[in-house]
Amino acid sequence: MNRSKGERGSASIEVAMGVPAIALFLALVILGGRIALAQQAVQAAAANAARTASLARTQADARSQAQHAANRVLANQGVHCTPATITIDTSQFTRPPGTPALVTASITCRLTATDLGLPGPTSFTVTAHQTSSIDTYRGR
Repeated sequence: MNRSKGERGSASIEVAMGVPAIALFLALVILGGRIALAQQAVQAAAANAARTASLARTQADARSQAQHAANRVLANQGVHCTPATITIDTSQFTRPPGTPALVTASITCRLTATDLGLPGPTSFTVTAHQTSSIDTYRGR
C-alpha cells in the first residue's frame, strides 16, 4: 500500500507531538510517587518522634530525643525537607503521676521537585501529626 504524497512526514510530526505528552505524563507519575513516599516518611517520623518523646524522663530530654528521632527517620527515608519544622508538644509532662498524659509530634516538610521540569508550582508541603501516651504511673 502506498501513501499519497500529502501524508509524507506525518509520522515524524505525530512522534514530535506525542513525546512531550508522554514525558509530561511520566513526570506527573514520578511527582505523585514522590508525594506519596514523602507523606509516608513524614508520618513515620512523627510516629517515631512521639513514641520517643513519650519514653523520655523529662520534658527537655523528650524534645531533644524526639527531634533527633524525627530527623533520623527523614534522613533514612531519603526525604530532604527545605526546611523541616518539627514541633514536640510536651506540655502534659507536668501532670502528676496517675493522671493520663500525651505527647504530640507535628512535622511539616516542604519538598521541591524542580528536577522534574514540570510547569507550575515546583514545591509541595507534607504534614503529619502523631500522639503517644505517657505511662500514667511513671514518675515524671
